[in-house]
Amino acid sequence: MRLLVVEDNRNLVANLFDYFEARGYTLDAAPDGPTGLHLAVTQRYDAIVLDWMLPRLDGREVLRSLREEAGSDVPVLMLTARDELPDKIAGFRAGADDYLTKPFALPELEVRLEALAARAAGRGRSRVLQVADLKLDLTTLEVSRGGRALHLYPACRKLLEVLLQSSPGAVTRERLEHALWGDSPPDGDMLRSHIYELRRAVDGPYPVKLIQTLPRVGYRLAVPAEAAERGHDGDAG
Repeated sequence: MRLLVVEDNRNLVANLFDYFEARGYTLDAAPDGPTGLHLAVTQRYDAIVLDWMLPRLDGREVLRSLREEAGSDVPVLMLTARDELPDKIAGFRAGADDYLTKPFALPELEVRLEALAARAAGRGRSRVLQVADLKLDLTTLEVSRGGRALHLYPACRKLLEVLLQSSPGAVTRERLEHALWGDSPPDGDMLRSHIYELRRAVDGPYPVKLIQTLPRVGYRLAVPAEAAERGHDGDAG
């Protein structure tokens, strides 16, 4: 299981790494909200352990951005010292799947995370996004077009997921940048570079180009009108 720990207490993070790595887990850590959000939307995790009180962006805002803007349903367990009932209700309403207060027992955290990951795996068995002959399996993260496997970098795969989820609608540059980098996009036009790589993999060898640029707006993934019309003509004949 791969976990993301978003927590600014270094001693707690070290304890979590010692415990879970000894049991065969793979962990990444983020010391603040923006870094945690960036990792959560650009990498694949089985579950996320999220603190509430974080530098730069608190855990509840991280969670809201993850659910509402990035559209991610990765299981999230809030791990926090805030143990009042209104805090717990606010955490669940923000999108948390589970809530555990500090201090806590590591074995309890482990079984809670295992349960969250198992439920998510059950939900995700048939989660496939598809436009024309382009498919993205959200469970295995496998991408294919016309039955041929495509190999994408994580950033390109995340862009493809957002475009597929919105197809045939337009996706703004701002939304795509947020999906990759949260509220801290890099200098320069890195998005254009990632779109170029995505186009090369998804559209390059194929006669029908699915990724469309919308000037001053962003991008769209859809079957071009002329290709769709040819397909209908072929069906009629």
